[in-house]
Amino acid sequence: MIPGFDFLSPSPLGYFATLVKDDDGLPLLEAATAIAQDEYPDLDVQEVLGDVDQLLARLRRRCADDEHPLQRLRTLNQFFFRDLGFGGNVNNYYDPDNSHINVLLRTRRGIPITLAVIWLELAQGLGLRASGVGFPGHFMVKVNLPNGQVVIDPFSGQSLSREDLSERLEPYKRRNGLVDDFDVPVGLYLQGAAPRDILARILRNLKEIHRTQEDWLRLIAVQDRLLILLPDAWMEYRDRGLAWAEMGDAQLAVNDLEVYIEQTEDALDRDAMLRRVRELRREPNA
Repeated sequence: MIPGFDFLSPSPLGYFATLVKDDDGLPLLEAATAIAQDEYPDLDVQEVLGDVDQLLARLRRRCADDEHPLQRLRTLNQFFFRDLGFGGNVNNYYDPDNSHINVLLRTRRGIPITLAVIWLELAQGLGLRASGVGFPGHFMVKVNLPNGQVVIDPFSGQSLSREDLSERLEPYKRRNGLVDDFDVPVGLYLQGAAPRDILARILRNLKEIHRTQEDWLRLIAVQDRLLILLPDAWMEYRDRGLAWAEMGDAQLAVNDLEVYIEQTEDALDRDAMLRRVRELRREPNA
């Protein structure tokens, strides 16, 4: 080591913050992989990226330089879903490891959004105009081709027609009153998702799993990342504060809940959060 210099690596959170600082050039695969450092502290993110690069190199050898985009897409899907065997974890859908890219690369089983992250890296590496789609309840991917658009379910590898997509949307539309005069075209649900939105969806999937399991410590770790990614998402302060309360740390809980209360004057649960803060401070009800 050079005297006078301390080459300390950034903390996992600091590393993640650097990756997601700017939207321009945000490295989706690297940032998504880094999420797993909470569960796997010794994870070498660069090694994971190298593994995906090796898959891309194998894939490129199967494609001619002048190959039509549609044929490149077919080659990609054959390689990803059939030859490598990537697909949905139908037996244990809510396993947190389905959201960890390093585990997904080993098991070849995950959930739609993490499967999509790897698929997108390969598709874009082939020069395809591919993007993620934040479809309600089930993340999709799409490719814009010279003769139209292809939408694919990364969980199964199935190419979906407009009729398929409409059928999948029906339960969501009914639940949200988006019928008759309030109906909107399917195309509005197929907008490309930005990398920041994809990362937020991965983290919120993990958040819901940890909340269901009442695993507050892991939920707080997810909230820390969400607040780095989305610093103005005030409800994430609320949810972290409530998790701190479950952990028995009243001061950290109050700190987060007060941020939420200060920033959300019109929130429907603001009075409930005010009462929760009073309880945490052991103050009498006003």
